Amino acid sequence: MVYMFLAEGFEEIEALCPLDLLRRAGVDVKTVAVGNSKTVIGAHNIPVIADILESEYSDEHPEMVILPGGMPGTLNLDKSETVHCAIDSVTRDNAYVAAICAAPSILGGRGLLNGKEAICYPGFEDKLTGAVISKNRVVVDGKTITAAGMGVALEFGLALVSLLCGKDKADALRKGVIAD
Repeated sequence: MVYMFLAEGFEEIEALCPLDLLRRAGVDVKTVAVGNSKTVIGAHNIPVIADILESEYSDEHPEMVILPGGMPGTLNLDKSETVHCAIDSVTRDNAYVAAICAAPSILGGRGLLNGKEAICYPGFEDKLTGAVISKNRVVVDGKTITAAGMGVALEFGLALVSLLCGKDKADALRKGVIAD
């Protein structure tokens, strides 16, 4: 199972574009609301109804955890013990963790980017402790995927599809949504 965590102030496109692409590819993705309401308000006041509350999250072996950025969404994700437990699970199991925009700072703050190539929203590079900062818009380094921001949400989503479903599926989806 793949989980995407949504916290108040998340960047809507960074969440919904990859979510849409993953679901089109047939990936079972659950959105998880950080807080006490399934309705999570994004950074641009767009309400999104999550599939489950963080109190309902119990997967000890997720296949992937996805962290959209945005402010103050990233800060709110970082305050969640559930988010940190999910990150611990994927790290322990050598599963995937994906973060876009400011959210790679959460991984950097936990020392999970040491020696890894990574990217983030410009201005957050100092939060990617130990990372080799990339000039690429989307970076896959082992089981860690990072992306620069909203403008690369489609590319980020297709990279996630490629990792979970294969390059052929991602290429077909790219063509189907007229990404080129």
